[in-house]
Amino acid sequence: MSMIPGPVIVVDDDAAVRQSLKFALELEGMEVRTYESGAELLADPELPTSGCLVVDYYMPAMNGVELMDRLRGRLVRLPAILITARMTDDMRRRAASSGFRQVIEKPLEDSTLLDGIRGALNTPA
Repeated sequence: MSMIPGPVIVVDDDAAVRQSLKFALELEGMEVRTYESGAELLADPELPTSGCLVVDYYMPAMNGVELMDRLRGRLVRLPAILITARMTDDMRRRAASSGFRQVIEKPLEDSTLLDGIRGALNTPA
């Protein structure tokens, strides 16, 4: 199986979700980096310039939309997917205006997330 260009960057405060996504995506041949919080990602001096972000909405201190706004403020333009356990119309609107390509509701049981990641990684910047 060939590697897909650019890492998938998973930001989720739930260790079980981070590890499950890392495992599943690596089985698909993807490079995966995981972060426990938005602050941890923002502090990484080696933030990739290619790849795809998968960001949880509900995290302590900084939610996923706030993280995306901070990344966009730093001119980070990686395609991003928001995942959440509780979807609202307002959240969907805020996510779209912050630059998320897609919002996916947990549990992540079908191929929607994987299909979204593949689409994001295969779209030219």
